[in-house]
Amino acid sequence: MGVHDGHRERKREQFLRHGADSFADHELLELLLYSAVPRRDTNPLAHDLINYFGSLHAVFSAPAEELQKFSGISQSGAVLLKLIPSIYRRAALSAGENEQILDTVEKIGRFFVDLYVAESCEIMYQLCLDAKGRRLNLYKVTDGDPSSVNLNVRKIVENAILSQASMVALAHNHPSGVAFPSHADIVATTMIQTALDSIGIRFADHIIVADGDFISMRQDGIVN
Repeated sequence: MGVHDGHRERKREQFLRHGADSFADHELLELLLYSAVPRRDTNPLAHDLINYFGSLHAVFSAPAEELQKFSGISQSGAVLLKLIPSIYRRAALSAGENEQILDTVEKIGRFFVDLYVAESCEIMYQLCLDAKGRRLNLYKVTDGDPSSVNLNVRKIVENAILSQASMVALAHNHPSGVAFPSHADIVATTMIQTALDSIGIRFADHIIVADGDFISMRQDGIVN
């Protein structure tokens, strides 16, 4: 048995008995890194990663090449850290799928917050819903600068028609952590709402996600 085996076994038992809430952020990361760093104390490495990137969320959002600059993080370790949020997003999307009822600002907002977990690139999604708020389809509309979204108005309308949607909600993330809508966000949102109104499809909301939280353009009076 190695010098760290007893400590690792105790931490694993603690997790199984008491769950993640019994751990500090660096301890959870330490536990995860057991799978990637078999013969080293991962506690200092976990501390170093969180101190450097600023938070557990930021560690998972970091590019793989940045993670591999840390002694002890191999390509396999970087893949493991990037895999966790990707699996979470896939699981969140598959949970309940068409059975989800997204009929309030809070439900729609939380749906998109889960979707953007540890996402470091700016992405816009289109959520198509039926009249009761059941999810019909989810489309990735665009990557990159949201100011370019006005070039995709036709595609957004086509997606809504193909899905036979009664309602559409849009969302994009601000990896900078600032959730306030830009002028480009407001202009694009107004164009999209006008286009959807013209074919009798309700524009439910435009959500902006940042730092694990969201703002609603409907609540802010931009979407009416």
